[in-house]
Amino acid sequence: MKQYLFTIILTATITGVCSWAVWQLSLRFKLYPGIRERDVHTTPTPRLGGVAMFLGIAAAIGVSAANPFFSIMWVPPQTMWAVLGAAFLIAVIGVMDDLWDLDWFIKLGVQFLAAGIITVVGGLQILSLPLGDMVIVSSWVSIAVTMFAIVVVMNAVNFIDGLDGLVAGVCLIANGVFFAYSYILTRDTGASSYFNLASFLAAVAIGACAGFLPLNWSPAKLFMGDSGALVMGLLMATSAISLTGQMSSAAMDSEEFGRSQLLGAFIPILLPIVVVMLPLLDFGLAVFRRMRAGRSPFAPDRKHLHHRMLDLGHRDRDAVLIFYAWTAVISLAVLLMYVGSREDWVGQYLPGVAFGIVGVAACLIVTLLPTRRAPRAPADHPAPHEPTEPAPSLETR
Repeated sequence: MKQYLFTIILTATITGVCSWAVWQLSLRFKLYPGIRERDVHTTPTPRLGGVAMFLGIAAAIGVSAANPFFSIMWVPPQTMWAVLGAAFLIAVIGVMDDLWDLDWFIKLGVQFLAAGIITVVGGLQILSLPLGDMVIVSSWVSIAVTMFAIVVVMNAVNFIDGLDGLVAGVCLIANGVFFAYSYILTRDTGASSYFNLASFLAAVAIGACAGFLPLNWSPAKLFMGDSGALVMGLLMATSAISLTGQMSSAAMDSEEFGRSQLLGAFIPILLPIVVVMLPLLDFGLAVFRRMRAGRSPFAPDRKHLHHRMLDLGHRDRDAVLIFYAWTAVISLAVLLMYVGSREDWVGQYLPGVAFGIVGVAACLIVTLLPTRRAPRAPADHPAPHEPTEPAPSLETR
């Protein structure tokens, strides 16, 4: 555990220092785009925070190569190099898009290329599903499913990048819960070493988000942009696949895995999905909404979940905190279900269910009660700027 804490602190420190440097350089050389029609912020704000996050991630991966505790992840080394190479590719295309607004088809093609690097070169594929003996029999099907899953998660995380601190905070909470789960699960399956790629990538993502969040908190001085959000999605998808996609059914059915047959079968699939539930929900609704209107699924609009929160009358920071609460409640509820089962709590997974019910009820109450007197006008008819209220520094996708 100390090595993981060291990784988090190292990544956060380097990301924080690089974020400050990127912010200063962006202001000095005016490395930021102008205000777009769909943007809410009124002051041009640098969107190259993803560069700092990638540098922190790359530094952590580089240090891990010289750390004997993480040597198991570098045997063979192709997997780690594939993750680093794919993250670099995504960061580069993200920076280009943040500066020049690339065509969505180009970005999507590069995303599939990065997913292919991880899947084919890195050898990380969804080989089996932890549901009894369900195995993907075709290697091509495995590659296609894995690449599709990575691209979906990348875009889902990117789609919620619309309020100051939203993506960084949500990913911080989600990766924190997933790190705890992956660490416990690795121990329960009888692994000879607790150092594995899934927990390491989750720790790196935690550090990158923690180091970047201070400059991204409202009012944001620096946005992570596509380069940051897409890399975060890439790491989250890769860590989930490396943990659950290649786990043998024998390990999943062992007594060490958990006392509940139901949880033992479904939580390895459920929790990696739950921790990105809000991004996936927003992504699915956006794709459905745009395709129904005859538009590209990647055409930007102002009808995301965070926009609807503002339309309900929530202040910007309050909307972000509500998203944090939803992420924490849903993911922690599933984690508690697993912990309750393996620790033989009274009722086993019922404490997790009770926590989830109470938490969801509380989240619904705070979501439906506006935090300002007069709600904002709907996104289709934005209200004029009110001079008495400071203009928010937001980025809208």
